[in-house]
Amino acid sequence: MKHLVIRPATLADAAALLSIYAPHVTHTAVSFEETLPTVEEFKSRMEKTITDGFPYLVAECNGEVVGYCYAGLLNKRSAWRFTVETSIYIAENQHRKGIGRLLMNALEEALRAQQRTCCIAIIAYPRTDTDPHLTKASVTFHESLGYQIKGHFTRCGYKFGRWYDVVYMEHQI
Repeated sequence: MKHLVIRPATLADAAALLSIYAPHVTHTAVSFEETLPTVEEFKSRMEKTITDGFPYLVAECNGEVVGYCYAGLLNKRSAWRFTVETSIYIAENQHRKGIGRLLMNALEEALRAQQRTCCIAIIAYPRTDTDPHLTKASVTFHESLGYQIKGHFTRCGYKFGRWYDVVYMEHQI
């Protein structure tokens, strides 16, 4: 990785970010979304997150977008305003290069500046160790950042003709 830059996302990044997200929708159970959103729908989601004042970050390596992450409210009720849900996606050919850790560190720094205190990652979890569409890699990654599993929910999502569990992981920042 020659030159990595973490920067705020802009709406002009929507197509590049959607191309990173697409395989997670079409080939994996990482996302429970079953139909790939259009660029316009994806851009609209980004705009809401950014307009709501939450960090939305992009990782660029040598000018190419290779990952992104963002946060949003876990719950709309005002007492939850310090707790956020985090999401991160890395391009398939860029895994295990430290990009995710750098993105999440930058995200947490931005969240601390907003006086957020609790990050929740909601992660699809395979029901078997040999699932062709999902591994436990996201859980392992989040554990390496200090997240801990706080809830395990059974048969929450159905995709590719099989059931998937969900785990809630928490990290205090």
